[in-house]
Amino acid sequence: MKRIDCFIPAASYHQIAGTLANLTPLHPVNKIFLLATHQEGDFSDTGHEVIRIDSINSWSTVKKIADVVTADYALIYTKYTQLKPGYLSLERLVQLADDTRAGMLYSDHFQVIEEKRRKMPLIECQEGALRDDFNFGSVLFYNALYLKKAVSMVSSDYVHAGLYSLRLAVSRLAPLVHINEYLYTEIETDTRKSGEKLFDYVDPKNREVQIDMEKACTEHLKAVGAYLPPVFTPVNLEEGHFEFEATVMIPVFNRERTIEDAVKSALEQKTSFPYNVIIVNHHSTDNTVPIIEKYSGDPKLILVTPSRDDLFVGGLWNTALNHPKCGKFLVQLDSDDMYSGTDSLETIVKAFYEQQCAMVVGTYRMTDFDLNTIPPGIIDHREWTPENGRNNALRINGLGAPRAFYTPILRTILLPNTNYGEDYGLGLRFSRNYQIGRIYEVVYNCRRWEGNSDAALEPEKVNANNLYKDRLRTWELQARKQLR
Repeated sequence: MKRIDCFIPAASYHQIAGTLANLTPLHPVNKIFLLATHQEGDFSDTGHEVIRIDSINSWSTVKKIADVVTADYALIYTKYTQLKPGYLSLERLVQLADDTRAGMLYSDHFQVIEEKRRKMPLIECQEGALRDDFNFGSVLFYNALYLKKAVSMVSSDYVHAGLYSLRLAVSRLAPLVHINEYLYTEIETDTRKSGEKLFDYVDPKNREVQIDMEKACTEHLKAVGAYLPPVFTPVNLEEGHFEFEATVMIPVFNRERTIEDAVKSALEQKTSFPYNVIIVNHHSTDNTVPIIEKYSGDPKLILVTPSRDDLFVGGLWNTALNHPKCGKFLVQLDSDDMYSGTDSLETIVKAFYEQQCAMVVGTYRMTDFDLNTIPPGIIDHREWTPENGRNNALRINGLGAPRAFYTPILRTILLPNTNYGEDYGLGLRFSRNYQIGRIYEVVYNCRRWEGNSDAALEPEKVNANNLYKDRLRTWELQARKQLR
């Protein structure tokens, strides 16, 4: 039976010819619709119906697809490069769609990058996987009934968040199912490193897109009962007695090349209050410790090497947090990085009192090893708003840096003992109850260099990181639902 209607973006006959040649002979295909903007050419010679659209990502396009689909399933292809389905892959999609009654299916696939083919495994789409850059691949296989139902549920006419809003709405009706089989080959044109893609959502040129995405996410949170209004628990900043007003926390393992700059940056802060610097060393095996010990004459410096050998970054933070000399505010400084000036710590602590908040996030500058600014430059997270930041935090991939916490509250929450995402998880947890303060001036330099752990990651590592962050979002979403 011909059970699939295919929707293919079309810019020119040459561009779609290969995809049409690959799809047209396949037995499950009912119709092929070409999605072309009004500026794009005449495709009447192809023999396929043309749907005129404004863009592939708009809600108007989604509605037009829902209006014309007559088959059981809608295959929406989102790339302009050639699609090559695997052997009997459409039959497999139909089979699993029938078996699972999924709202949408997506699969692992092959990517061709600069004429080299590699595997692109994907991850499960959890309930909390609300980021709009979730990688479903370029083939979205929708149950047409759920697609039509979802269209009737969404009232906003999104310019940029159409496909995003569609998958959120469908997820409220039926599961989104990941097929961990390699069912097609696509050509990938975005060959940037993983560390460069991380910041797309804070790029000013993407601001209109992000506003649309935030609106769609907020609509979804309201629909599932996880939206939080801008009502916050007041913070008493006079709890307990602390010898030090602030502690700069530096977790470190084998950073002989960068640790001295970090230590000097921390010790050279000019403040109106007493502070200290707690460095938690995770059993470094290079010259990191001797370099730190050069500064042991400064009474502000405390070097701790835990007896445990099973601590990750979160565990190192917990070690500093529970140290008897920990200050009222615990402030981040990674061993790769530096504060941007000698007044950074003063600025951060001042923000707690001025904004009456339990957590503060600053603005940082991306630099190379020699502190030259590199793209994307200044990361200030101006997408954050006091009114809706706590909801939008479930969609975006980070909250910014440096991060600082009010110690009495942080001690009731603690950090997960992980090497990735522990700070993001804290931001979600704090924002559930408390206002997060923001500093929109640069107070921190985040250095990228060849030894930096975030600069360029393989797909499997990116997947592991994203899977964990999505898990954090899922747990937070479930907790927020209980606040109704």
